[in-house]
Amino acid sequence: MIGRLLGQLVPAPPGEPPAAPPGGLNVIVVANGCTDDTAEVAASFGPQVRVISIPVASKHAALVAGGRAAQDFPRVYADADVEFRAEDVHALAAALQQPGILAVAPERVLPMSGRPWPVRWHYEVWTRLPEVRRGLFGRGVIAVNRSGQERLASLPPRLADDLAASLLFAPDEREIVPGAQVIIHVPCTVADFLRRRVRAVAGVSQIERARQEPGPSARTHMADLLAIVRSEPRMAPRVALFVVVAVLSRLLARRALSRSDYSTWLRDESSRNGQGAGRDSSPGRDGKQPSE
Repeated sequence: MIGRLLGQLVPAPPGEPPAAPPGGLNVIVVANGCTDDTAEVAASFGPQVRVISIPVASKHAALVAGGRAAQDFPRVYADADVEFRAEDVHALAAALQQPGILAVAPERVLPMSGRPWPVRWHYEVWTRLPEVRRGLFGRGVIAVNRSGQERLASLPPRLADDLAASLLFAPDEREIVPGAQVIIHVPCTVADFLRRRVRAVAGVSQIERARQEPGPSARTHMADLLAIVRSEPRMAPRVALFVVVAVLSRLLARRALSRSDYSTWLRDESSRNGQGAGRDSSPGRDGKQPSE
């Protein structure tokens, strides 16, 4: 996965040493408790990729380590299993120069080829939800300027770290950049899909329980689902499935929530082991989803 991402950020011709980072990108890879060859693959890209290994298998710890190692602004934080290009990085950096904007993220592209119909139906609804469209979460990439980094630095460890980060910024402080896109590889099996949904439920619960007072939320409201059905009646069966998945995920998460277990990472393996479609077989770079 990390090789797939780095190959688009610091590309090199086959059989040749990696070239200098396009546009002067400084890339830092934090291998957080990895038991695979992540560090070795990242190091193979040469001196333009700095590799840091930490013993803790914690995404929050990895973000902290990467933030301490970085010197420049703006900064772009990315998960290893997404795909985006150097030009997307530059588009995010340009957007952060706007007055008042502290954090930005790219538009999502979700390849659905080969995914089971329940997975496809769920994401057809999810990508239409207002909070999902305008939130920074669920993209695997977030970019911040110096002021945004100061805000991020105050964030405690959270299972749903991208959602927690998104909620740190008011709507007028964040932006989804139309000129930048990220490919998100969704689960290839229903079982992995449910694991991801259970993790999401636990993450939202952790954020809400940690709050001392009410704040902004990205929870789905029934009014939003009804609005989808009113505008697109064909979506009614998909919305019904979305509700069933939400209820089932909460039931499956009940045991973890009762124990306040927010450390167990229910990882989706199917989209990480090569089953996920690559950029060549993904939708075009116009931001459209296969269902739209």
